[in-house]
Amino acid sequence: MPFLNSTFARSSLLMLLVGGGVLVAIVLSSFFLARTTQAYFQDVVKLRELRSAAADMQLFLRAAESGQRGFVLTQDSEFLMPYTTASAVIPRLRERLKKAADDLDTVPVPFAQLGPLIDDKLAEMQSTVAMVQKGNAVGAIEVIRGAYGRQLMEGITSILGKLIGDMDGRIGTGVDDLNDSASALQWITIGGGLMIILVIGGAIVIVGQHVRELQRARSEVEELNAGLEERVNERSEDLIQANREIQRYAYIVSHDLRAPLVNIMGFTSELDASLKSISTYVLADGTPLSETDVNDARIAVEQDLPEAIAFIRSSTKKMDGLINAILKISRDGRRELKPERIDLGELLEATADSIYHQVSEAGGEVNISVAQARGLITDRFSMEQVFGNLFDNAVKYKHPDRPLNLSVKAMPIGRAAMRIEVADNGRGIAPEDHERVFELFRRSGVQDQQGEGIGLAHVRSLVRNLGGEITVTSTLGGGTTFVIRLPTDLSQYVRSNGS
Repeated sequence: MPFLNSTFARSSLLMLLVGGGVLVAIVLSSFFLARTTQAYFQDVVKLRELRSAAADMQLFLRAAESGQRGFVLTQDSEFLMPYTTASAVIPRLRERLKKAADDLDTVPVPFAQLGPLIDDKLAEMQSTVAMVQKGNAVGAIEVIRGAYGRQLMEGITSILGKLIGDMDGRIGTGVDDLNDSASALQWITIGGGLMIILVIGGAIVIVGQHVRELQRARSEVEELNAGLEERVNERSEDLIQANREIQRYAYIVSHDLRAPLVNIMGFTSELDASLKSISTYVLADGTPLSETDVNDARIAVEQDLPEAIAFIRSSTKKMDGLINAILKISRDGRRELKPERIDLGELLEATADSIYHQVSEAGGEVNISVAQARGLITDRFSMEQVFGNLFDNAVKYKHPDRPLNLSVKAMPIGRAAMRIEVADNGRGIAPEDHERVFELFRRSGVQDQQGEGIGLAHVRSLVRNLGGEITVTSTLGGGTTFVIRLPTDLSQYVRSNGS
């Protein structure tokens, strides 16, 4: 019963939190979109003001030019009215254009070019009107027929036309942004309403479930008691599996460490027997010895002692190598990982260069294809160790009847993982040894190469430290493919797993 009440309380609180979160999200989104819409609207207003000022400037300049030309050609004073009106308005329009440009500092207006052109155009129009008023209509007409006034007007029109076109484009974009913002606000409102309805429905379902669970509480408790042992066994399965892995590892380590100890103990007995023969010879103190004693002492010195010492040295060397291997894997497990962005292609190329001489001499080749998955954030040292071991194994266990062909392919798995395949055409591994090769001090196939059986165990340890897994597919004589799956961002993986 307390469990049911606790579950109900947590579920109800969760629903309240979800509902509150949805409401807060709707309010914040609406506020943000409202501010965004207001900003878009203000930008559109400023753009329209700048465009309107530019268009009015162009319109009044043309009106002034039309009045000027009409007066010069006809000497009719009625044409002076539009010219005079437009000329009087143009200074105010210049101030309006400058103010609109200042309010919208994201749009550059070339006043350095536009201002002198307008001044020169006004001066040109004013001079021709003055010439007509002084009776020199022919001179004024010649000025109008010249290219200077037309060029000034074309320059002004070009600048203002480009500005107006730019404003039209920006206004269109601003209107689209306003529509998008309004549409987003609409969909957020609809989505938020649906979420609230779902939360309310979920709350109703939870309440109903709680009522039904209260009614079935006694029978459920009885069922739980009856199946308690089975549930404990299920919960313990992972722990048992982990213990088995530890026991298997301990057995392998103790077995492989015990073998050289047995050899040392055996040859220590051999030393003891040889020592007795030598002692009989050395401690004779002039006492005549039998030919058998002399031969036994000679054999002990010439054969038995060197052989025993050699085997003892070999066994201690092997034991030292095994202990160092165990320490190496232990140190790698404790070493602090240093995630950094690496270029997988460059790392693989550098690793391939280390075996290039051995591969090329036998007519082999190494192919690397990682174009789709070059970026990776992980521990560089661990990656170098992994591929160094795999490449060395490919060279060490190449097929004797054909050149080595080693290929590496990398491809993304979704957005957060990467798959790397390291394939060769070497001797291959028997199916029953696919898992065994990853165990410490275990090797498969013909043992004609030096090694202690720690390479692939080391590789699996490194890959698991990087948050990944390594598997193998192979057949005897048909080559081997190692498949590595890694997170693309080790730092994110470490944070999410609390490592």
